[in-house]
Amino acid sequence: MVQSEQDYSIDIPRWKRVLDVTLVLLTLPVTVPLALVIALLIRMASPGPVLFRQQRVGYLGRRFMCFKFRTMHIGADTSTHRGHLDHLMNSDAPMVKLDDRGDTRIIPFGLLLRSSGLDELPQLVNVLRGEMSLVGPRPCLPYESDRYLPWQRERFNTLPGLTGLWQVRGKNKTTFTQMMEYDIEYARAKTLWLDLWIMVKTIPAILVQLLESKTRPKPISPVVHRKQSYEPGL
Repeated sequence: MVQSEQDYSIDIPRWKRVLDVTLVLLTLPVTVPLALVIALLIRMASPGPVLFRQQRVGYLGRRFMCFKFRTMHIGADTSTHRGHLDHLMNSDAPMVKLDDRGDTRIIPFGLLLRSSGLDELPQLVNVLRGEMSLVGPRPCLPYESDRYLPWQRERFNTLPGLTGLWQVRGKNKTTFTQMMEYDIEYARAKTLWLDLWIMVKTIPAILVQLLESKTRPKPISPVVHRKQSYEPGL
């Protein structure tokens, strides 16, 4: 569903755009060198492009091209992700990523990038372009949004973000329905102070995620299936 540019700006508070752009510009002296180091590591670890682009669904159902650092081998089979997502959407199981089970598709350093959220650093470009915010629901995949129930589509009433209420309230320990409830709660109640609180709480949430990643099973070998050329993410 494509929205007009006028519709695209409805209900997005001005303070949110000001906060996003200000913080992104202020952190450029740190994020740019960090991004260059990550790009170099990916180049050394795996042949192929450094960046990975994927269509995601954002504000009001508008689709956009989302950027990430590539963390999977080129041509990795992603069919297992759909099955995993179907299971999560239709059960009360915790939202555990496939990485947590020793995903052999992930390149060296890839698990660290994913656990720390550094693979999403290029999405600061999406923030500057107005397609995302620093805080908001994670942008979902088109085939995921196609399966949303009517009440779940309310999560599209705000810009998607790099972090959000779901991430700081348990993330992998919550169910799909709980994630939806947190996303909708944020879409209804977003304020400047809530955004700042979520940003602060994101730091310890990432540290916990990094500690938990050390106990995950390790891949035996980098098995690559040549089927599809994009990498999914929850």
